[in-house]
Amino acid sequence: MNPSHTVRRASSLAANLGLSERVFASAADRAMARAIDDGLERVEAGLAEQVRFADTVADVTSRYLLEAGGKRVRPMLTLLTAQLGDGSVDDVVTAAMAIEITHLGSLYHDDVMDESERRRGVPSAQTVWGNSVAILTGDLLFARASQLMAKLGERAIRMQADTFERLVLGQLNETVGPDPDEDPIEHYIQVLADKTGSLIAAAAQSGIIFGGADPALEAPIIEFGEKIGVAFQLIDDVIDLSPQPEETGKVPGTDLRAGVVTLPLLRLVELAKADASSADLLDRIRRDVLPAPADEAGDPFDTNTLAARIVPSRATVDAIVDELREHEATRSTLAEAHRWAHEAVAALAPVPEGSVKKALTRFADTIVERSS
Repeated sequence: MNPSHTVRRASSLAANLGLSERVFASAADRAMARAIDDGLERVEAGLAEQVRFADTVADVTSRYLLEAGGKRVRPMLTLLTAQLGDGSVDDVVTAAMAIEITHLGSLYHDDVMDESERRRGVPSAQTVWGNSVAILTGDLLFARASQLMAKLGERAIRMQADTFERLVLGQLNETVGPDPDEDPIEHYIQVLADKTGSLIAAAAQSGIIFGGADPALEAPIIEFGEKIGVAFQLIDDVIDLSPQPEETGKVPGTDLRAGVVTLPLLRLVELAKADASSADLLDRIRRDVLPAPADEAGDPFDTNTLAARIVPSRATVDAIVDELREHEATRSTLAEAHRWAHEAVAALAPVPEGSVKKALTRFADTIVERSS
């Protein structure tokens, strides 16, 4: 294989996990990158085949978001951890496809619940076909993922079912909000662990199981995946307030405008209890950004009612976003994300030194570097 082909291969893995080419400095690193990219090509070909259906409508709708793109982080993690065992064998590729199809199905459902207008640079599925078609398409994809996992045996079926249960519980708990006697921040972190961390953990776990790696590595790899998933979402909370939409792809304060609960907002509520300036900012968000419903019922920061807030003016939100971005509430969120990423890397202690551990560690670093 010529050097230019080697560079192209390393670039593909680097792009998917957000890694620098410097990660692949040694011959062993480059060989690992080539092996993973070979596996990813097989995954991509398999995905294109697995999301095809005999029914014409289902065939079009199920391929819609797959063809819109995506970084394939989850199958890449499956292929990466599999290098601790036998590599990208057939069962690993099958598991990677099932995990990605599960993720894909969840996007159809998420966009319906969030009333999102766009996904991966294209109009969301429910914008094109309506809520019912989008929901049913997600269901079809979940069924196809289950069929793939069934080929891998009872262990795979249980893992898929357990992960899917956590995905649904995470979405349900996000929708209904915390109980009156439950800490809102602890509730929020658990939602992130269930909605995002569980599937990333399952992706990494699949590489260990179906790649024939040392079973002793399964627990630390699961812990790494779940913690890095929480870190990823916390960084998204910070990025939502970013003043550089051309880099983040988001209008500053998108979540705040929509009344979406994020950790900076929850931290602000907590700080406002003892700090006058925080209380003032909270009052202005309450008055200008998240006005109470017409019946004045309920706490404007109750997670059960946040979604009902009226969209504020752009100028008002811009000023509040600027202030919240520089506030201690956001700085503490960033610190929390770094803590979760640090704990994720610490969980890798039992993993042998080498190319895989290096790539996983650097991946954790790139997660939190996205906010800079």
